[in-house]
Amino acid sequence: MTVDPAAAPLEVDPLLDDPETRIIVCCGSGGVGKTTTAAALGVRAAERGRKVVVLTIDPARRLAQSMGIDSLDNTPRQVKGIEGPGELHAMMLDMKRTFDEIVEAHADQDRARAILENPFYQSLSAGFAGTQEYMAMEKLGQLRAREEWDLIVVDTPPSRSALDFLDAPKRLGSFLDGKFIRLLMAPAKMGGRAGMKFLNVGMSMMTGTLGKLLGGQFLRDVQTFVAAMDTMFGGFRTRADATYRLLQAPGTAFLVVAAPERDALREAAYFVERLAAEEMPLAGLVLNRVHGSGAARLSAERARAAAENLEEGRIVDQGHGKNGVREAASPAGSSPDSPGPGPGQLPHQETESQTPEQPSVNQLTAGLLRLHAERMQVLKREQRTRDRFTALHPEVPVTEVAALPGDVHDLAGLRAIGDRLAGGSPATGAA
Repeated sequence: MTVDPAAAPLEVDPLLDDPETRIIVCCGSGGVGKTTTAAALGVRAAERGRKVVVLTIDPARRLAQSMGIDSLDNTPRQVKGIEGPGELHAMMLDMKRTFDEIVEAHADQDRARAILENPFYQSLSAGFAGTQEYMAMEKLGQLRAREEWDLIVVDTPPSRSALDFLDAPKRLGSFLDGKFIRLLMAPAKMGGRAGMKFLNVGMSMMTGTLGKLLGGQFLRDVQTFVAAMDTMFGGFRTRADATYRLLQAPGTAFLVVAAPERDALREAAYFVERLAAEEMPLAGLVLNRVHGSGAARLSAERARAAAENLEEGRIVDQGHGKNGVREAASPAGSSPDSPGPGPGQLPHQETESQTPEQPSVNQLTAGLLRLHAERMQVLKREQRTRDRFTALHPEVPVTEVAALPGDVHDLAGLRAIGDRLAGGSPATGAA
């Protein structure tokens, strides 16, 4: 695949070198290489002189392995082996620990203990829908507020939809500020006999119904949690809004990562449109795992035709203007005037170096030609898919990363990815 000349190239190095660039968010649907892209950008930026922290939310822990770190947690850890004047730190979001830190920072000791020990809080902080994305936003805000790093690279959570990263924090904030929570808070706020009267009369039907559906103990846990968190609910929405504004600021750049596949690029197109609607700065599209061929001038049709000729015992003579197909009349190295088989040797006798079980050179060549034809079909399909995206969004700069023969598992591999990201190297020379 080659880069469409009509599409603007994405210039990665100027983006990384710009001191005004403080946050890069790698986003996209699941399984397109966001984690590897984020790590490669971090390595390249650090080796070009910036102090970088990479925040990943990927549970597969590939980032730690590729950076030579035994494990990542909620604390940034410096990566050794950076070949340059900068520094690279890496961390993996622990959403429950981040939630606990918020409680500990915004509640007194007794109230914090009551919240942390509450069963409903423990369920909420460990796996409530949207919690991971919300805590990623919280951690990003914490890192930016510390002013310790020149650049923060964020690997967004793996989710069914790339839009969840933007939507989930609002959903969780809406839940914490919603009518249901406020209704549960009402008895505690009214207090005394009035509160008990309200609880006994106004909520008896609701709590009785919910108690049957959810269990009485669960409902009491929720009410206890709500009462303890009362003073903190507004803070969740305030911080989420502040981080949302941070994502809109000029120092932030979004990179949409996609594979050259229809579903991934459709998701990327949705995300591009959503970023524009939210007025968030889009740097460009990283088209990852692009296939290529070193013999792109040989079309799939010609490769298949040549394979059929070889398999049928024919050869294509294109020398000195004698184009056409002729039958292979005699074995290689022989001619009509060549002497016949020697004494004791039968015609077409197999030698030790070529047994009936071993494929001939022609068969091997035909197989390679068919593999090449399949590769060219893949390239053609990827190019059509990419062209559809660029036709819809010609304003989006694009860079391509050639598919590698194996997984990236060390800093050298991340450097190679970084070189491809910065060079926008077309995949025509890829294996």
